Amino acid sequence: MSTPDPHVPPAEPTVTAPQADPDASDAAPEQHDAATRPHAGLTSRGRVKRTRASGLWVGLVSAAVLAIIFLVFIAQNSEKVTIHFLTFDGELSLAIALLLSAVIGAIVVAVPGIVRIGQLRRALRKNAKG
Repeated sequence: MSTPDPHVPPAEPTVTAPQADPDASDAAPEQHDAATRPHAGLTSRGRVKRTRASGLWVGLVSAAVLAIIFLVFIAQNSEKVTIHFLTFDGELSLAIALLLSAVIGAIVVAVPGIVRIGQLRRALRKNAKG
């Protein structure tokens, strides 16, 4: 480290005008020229745009991972259990019994939601007409 020479005046900092950010939301569209426009298929931040095909791909991979998890669950819980429900008595794999109860629970939750969505859509159509 060296000490500054007292006989040499310190350098003045250079002040420049602030540059406009081309990605700023308040920037006017006229400020964008061909050099700053994103390429086709890219967002303004340079990321690849999401498409239906990419959404389908993510859905398929997620479904495959979920299927593998279910298969492992079924393989690890394959012992038979006795099920008693109202007048039904029988033996069933523990995994199948648990998955069946989860599906029935999801249906019990989904049906009122579907009915409510239908009511809201009908009310929206009625209000849009009148």
